[in-house]
Amino acid sequence: MIETLFPNGIAHYLVGGLFIGLGVAVLFAFTGRQGGASTFFSASWSWLINTPFFQQPALLNSRNWRLIYSAGFVLGGVIYCLLDLPQVASHMPAWKLLLGGILIGYGGRLGGGCTSGHGICGMASLNPGSISVVVTFMATGFATAWLMKLLGMVV
Repeated sequence: MIETLFPNGIAHYLVGGLFIGLGVAVLFAFTGRQGGASTFFSASWSWLINTPFFQQPALLNSRNWRLIYSAGFVLGGVIYCLLDLPQVASHMPAWKLLLGGILIGYGGRLGGGCTSGHGICGMASLNPGSISVVVTFMATGFATAWLMKLLGMVV
């Protein structure tokens, strides 16, 4: 069963998960804050957009460390490429990637944070709101995947 679900093994998932856990633990230990990608996005816009939402003290006061935090996302990808680890190209059309990104961004704002913030940090701190959001987006994702399979849209 495991080989069917994970044909390339689970070691790289385990290592990645350990690094993510270590990263958010270090972030929390040094700043007392939880990490999440969507808040970085909002904090970044605070440099460019002068509307009240983007000029909130919470965004203005955290944008420097969030810039460093997000640089870790990019650095992780660069290191992965430099180590010449296996990569799988996406065959998804660019318009679908763009539409998906827009919908994810909207959902992140609507849900008060992104999947990484709620799923990793929020659930680790047993935040009831984060648990509710994660259950909702996981159930929606499962239902969508099964519906698409039933309709013959995916193999």
